[in-house]
Amino acid sequence: MKVNNRRGVKLNKRSASIAALCVALVLTLAVGFLGLNGTWLDSRGLYKLLPWLPTANVENWPQAISLGLDLKGGVYVEYEATMSEEMKAEGFEFGQLLDSTMGVISKRLSEKGYPEATVSQLGSSGIRVEIPSVTDPAAVLDLIGSPAKLEFSGPDGVVFMEGRHLQAATPTVDDNYQPAISFKLTSEGGKLFGDKTAECIGQAITITLDGEVLMSPTVNEAIYGGQVLVTGSFTAEEAENISLMLQSGALPLDLRQDKLDTISATLGVDALATSVKAAVIGILLVMLIMIVRYRMSGIVASWALCVYIILVFLFLAIVPGVQLTLPGIAGIILGIGMAVDANVVIFERVKEEVITGRPMIHAVRIGFKNALSAIIDANVTTIIAAVVLLAFGTGSVQGFATTLLIGVVTSMISAILVTRFLLTRFVRVFDNPKLYVAVKEAK
Repeated sequence: MKVNNRRGVKLNKRSASIAALCVALVLTLAVGFLGLNGTWLDSRGLYKLLPWLPTANVENWPQAISLGLDLKGGVYVEYEATMSEEMKAEGFEFGQLLDSTMGVISKRLSEKGYPEATVSQLGSSGIRVEIPSVTDPAAVLDLIGSPAKLEFSGPDGVVFMEGRHLQAATPTVDDNYQPAISFKLTSEGGKLFGDKTAECIGQAITITLDGEVLMSPTVNEAIYGGQVLVTGSFTAEEAENISLMLQSGALPLDLRQDKLDTISATLGVDALATSVKAAVIGILLVMLIMIVRYRMSGIVASWALCVYIILVFLFLAIVPGVQLTLPGIAGIILGIGMAVDANVVIFERVKEEVITGRPMIHAVRIGFKNALSAIIDANVTTIIAAVVLLAFGTGSVQGFATTLLIGVVTSMISAILVTRFLLTRFVRVFDNPKLYVAVKEAK
């Protein structure tokens, strides 16, 4: 009776494993197809089918993987930023001014119709601006170099001060810890502002940017010295936005153009097509070698590798600020190597247990347990390297580090969860050790 019960339990587990594998196969094929071809709802991919994305606005959901400048084509320019002697004398911090300058450039580009432009720090004092899908670099250079028109007007509407008199604007808090705006004027601007506020106590001074009113604070007292604090019913976000708009009237740092180049969109498309073709050939060869070497386990590894690729490109699409570049493709391919390496370690540990005579289901369980520490150690060291490159690298190095980090984390998920799930159920359906490893016949 006990034997029959065991057979019944074994048959039930086998049936459940078959059902689980069928469901997993259907999901893998369906998600892969949707990712490549989209649906009748959205031909650009599966991303609009993800209701758990943290936004209620469907139009803002990810539409496709963002391509970098080397794949999409466009213009990039590099600047060397320097601080004026006057700012040095007044004790301004270069790092804060550099961040403010990059913010101003980014805002200008976004407001003028270049929302995909990226502004990043290059080294300790450089700025790199990338604008995809642009063929005329002169228009972009004029936009970056020319300040917005910032004007300060008295109660009579006459302009008495301009953006060139403003040195810096930052969000802050007042004595009651409420959001406020602080801005620093040049020595000339401080005198102009002091004289005008002395004349206009109890009246409003209007500050406009490109003809639009930013704010009209009421003057409570004469303000000399060039340090101005504007209080009011601001929210923290409003104070930050207004400060940035004030700052856009003049770049905080002087910029010297060091490099300008235009990348053809055709060149980017060709590079992407060549890279994808090479990656597909490499992945197919890896799958073939894994199947020949590890038999049924190789099929499991190939399946898990497909899941890994789907997850990587899904993360590339939904993680904010990630762009796919040529170095990034290299990072993805390296991540594929890490995923395959993890499977090799697992299968070798399983093989060792099978050779000692353990049943397949126990060999898989113990093999995974023995391989786990090696997999985690290898992936954690690579993650540390990727984080260091991401923190201290620039440009293409950061693109490589970002995709490598995504790839390695995904490979750990693939090896620890997906491969284990699939291999355990394969073994319950096909429990003959010869299907997985070469087992010598006992003499």
